[in-house]
Amino acid sequence: MNTTERAFSWELFNKAPLVGIIRGLLADEVSQILPLYRDAGLTTIEITMNTAGAEAIIADALTAHSNGLNIGAGTVCTKDELEKALDAGAQFIVTPIINKKVIKACVKRGIPIFPGAYTPTEAYMAWSLGASMVKIFPATSLGPSYIKELKAPLNQLKVMPTGGISLDNMSAYLKAGADGLGVGSQLLDKTLIAQKKWPELKAHFANFLAAYQSVIGR
Repeated sequence: MNTTERAFSWELFNKAPLVGIIRGLLADEVSQILPLYRDAGLTTIEITMNTAGAEAIIADALTAHSNGLNIGAGTVCTKDELEKALDAGAQFIVTPIINKKVIKACVKRGIPIFPGAYTPTEAYMAWSLGASMVKIFPATSLGPSYIKELKAPLNQLKVMPTGGISLDNMSAYLKAGADGLGVGSQLLDKTLIAQKKWPELKAHFANFLAAYQSVIGR
């Protein structure tokens, strides 16, 4: 594997810091979705390790679609899952929890890591261990005001609320100080995917980018 070609791009991420979450989709569906995702202007997507065949899907995605996309692994909870994800070529790692061994292993290898945290103590711990950005999860239980309150004393933290993020509330999270957003079923619309409505799905992706850009003034 050519690690130079396959390295995570912060330049790409910062163009559209929305991390799409692919969970439970089939390999052929993913291969249809990724070009649409990229063409809509989105840049970073994770494939969860509890998706059937996740390792093969990640490897195939990197082979066919890595140009213009960051492709990572999500729902990584153990060191064993981390090794499988990295062996498949994952360019970044997302976890729903804090596992110190997973975070430290990523930091040591220079792999961006977005660990999940809920409380201020957990968020600060994840950041202190070397997290690239802390995934605040589940964000829907906390709301945008929590992000603002969290970052008041801990303004050095970079945070990515995840869970329940939608077109309707993403601007509120961004205005509250979110540095990125993790978006699952609201972005990867399973009805559009099941019905193979690919032009509509691409337009749906573009709506999320437009909503982000309207908040940051691009």
